[in-house]
Amino acid sequence: MRAGRPRRSGMRTWVPVVLGGLLLGACETAALGGDTGELPMNALDPAGPIARLQDNLWNVVFPIAVFVFVLVQGLILFAVFRFRDRGDGTPPRQVAGNTRLEVLWTIIPALILAGIAVPTVRTIFELADPPAEDALIVEVVGKQYWWEFTYRTEQDPADDVVTANELHIPTGREVYIELNGRDPESGVDVIHSFWIPRLAGKADYVPGHTRTMRIAADEPGTYPGQCAEFCGLSHANMKMVVVAHDPAEFDEWFAHQAEPADAEVDGQIAEGAEIVGQQCVGCHAVDGLETSAGVQIAPNLTHFALRERFAGYILDTTADNLHAWITDPQDLKPGAQMPAFGESLTSEQIDAVVAYLQTLE
Repeated sequence: MRAGRPRRSGMRTWVPVVLGGLLLGACETAALGGDTGELPMNALDPAGPIARLQDNLWNVVFPIAVFVFVLVQGLILFAVFRFRDRGDGTPPRQVAGNTRLEVLWTIIPALILAGIAVPTVRTIFELADPPAEDALIVEVVGKQYWWEFTYRTEQDPADDVVTANELHIPTGREVYIELNGRDPESGVDVIHSFWIPRLAGKADYVPGHTRTMRIAADEPGTYPGQCAEFCGLSHANMKMVVVAHDPAEFDEWFAHQAEPADAEVDGQIAEGAEIVGQQCVGCHAVDGLETSAGVQIAPNLTHFALRERFAGYILDTTADNLHAWITDPQDLKPGAQMPAFGESLTSEQIDAVVAYLQTLE
């Protein structure tokens, strides 16, 4: 009998092959990711020109990357099986080097990288273009854990429209986003990342710096987004949404948002307005509510009742949710900066505040 180590079992020999097949199958699934059905945050289903620009680059680079991966892994598997120890004790032929191969596998990757660099650099410069003349300019401030949107007007800063978590935009018009990490009111915050997958790629939000990006939507609709950089305990609860309107509908929305709150103030609602003026405006703002406001570090509530969700866009704007939120925000969103009012206000007083908030349309 021939001496030497026993051969490995057939099952152990084929394990790498099976794992390699599963990995290639996963790559194929990723390559077909654009056809994944109704996925509201599918970055492979662009819904605007900026997102398509980035997706076109992906469509070039990803197949090249898959080809290189398959080629390299294939060569590795070939070397592993072709030159494996066969257990007969015979040492393999020793090879010191191969100049031709070494030059070849230096030149080919360099050419591949150069080929990828051309569309990549072109896309980077296109994304860095200044805003179009008719671009809508929106300042975005990331807080813990919600987004503030300020629509800048050319006339008077007092006419700026401020809202939270819902970014309304017109279709067919570029929106120029200024990620303002120099927020003068709340001071230095923490890192975030602004991401609306179907409208644009991620843009990091860095305290002390201002970053810019562009988004645009082709069709009316709702496009969910998410903070994509860990920013604290409720990072996963820092959501947002872009609502795209027809231009005429957007103009109507904007004109209404520029108006002060028009609430019917009597009875229970009047009581709620008084409590908000005493307890809430130290952090919040309600345009049209006569009070000595403090520094706004919390969402502007002027047209709060028109927002579908609140608390970082995680809770539906219902009376029950509002009551629970005012009573104990930490119970619904750990790490929230808002204090609990369950002990300082009675349940009836909280009901009055909720009733007032639901009139802010």
